[in-house]
Amino acid sequence: MSRSRLPGWAAGLIGGLSLLLLWWVFSLVAFPQQEGTTFTPVPSPFAVFDWLFLQGNILGAWNVFQPTITAAAIGYTWGNGIALILATLVLLLPRLETLITQIAVVTYCLPIVAIGGISVVVVGGAKNPGDPSATAILLAAIVCVFTTVVGSILGFRSADRASLDVVRVFGGSRWTQLVKVRLIAALPAILNALQIAVPTAFLGAVLGEYLGSITAGVGPTLIRLQGQLDSAGVWSVFLLCGVFALVAYGLVGLLVRFVTPWVSGRPS
Repeated sequence: MSRSRLPGWAAGLIGGLSLLLLWWVFSLVAFPQQEGTTFTPVPSPFAVFDWLFLQGNILGAWNVFQPTITAAAIGYTWGNGIALILATLVLLLPRLETLITQIAVVTYCLPIVAIGGISVVVVGGAKNPGDPSATAILLAAIVCVFTTVVGSILGFRSADRASLDVVRVFGGSRWTQLVKVRLIAALPAILNALQIAVPTAFLGAVLGEYLGSITAGVGPTLIRLQGQLDSAGVWSVFLLCGVFALVAYGLVGLLVRFVTPWVSGRPS
């Protein structure tokens, strides 16, 4: 007897509604509104909906997120570009593997808050109001390096040994092996690493903005809302951050399915 499975959209819808219900119950039971006040640290979904749509704050969301998204995109490009170069060097110059792996691990283990404080002093923040923060770009780049380096190296090493031997027998160099065999074999792993780096880069950009030297963006907006004890506003911005990161993650996922259809079993 075959078991019927829920479609992906139905499972996602049920999961989303369940989370909203749990959120609403949690806001009522764990953090009830104190008598004589209007503040609660965990607003209900209705309060967040009111802040976003009924009060019209959603209309200014792009102005808030544009510097952060720009910083995350620039940092994402730089960080993953450097990571791919480092992974390629490991294949071309195997003796550098230990050094490059240690560099990747260091970027992962460094306390981002401490690095961010130094970055504010060294590279500064936004040059003009509305520009992305240089510190946010740097942190977004740093947090992408580790996963992309490791994923790319593992992908390069997943190449078929027989195919590599054929290239070597016909006089091909390490570079020829990389271009003709290893890159094709590594594409799924590389693209998956790039997909994982999307929300990571966005988080790095937000942390960079939190450290100051910028007047517009998600970081300054959250600091202002927290100072005003506007819990509905804080939660609204937090949820919008999740939406932006999820959409970007999904777009890269579509790119993965399009570029490497053989991984999902679809015809090319």
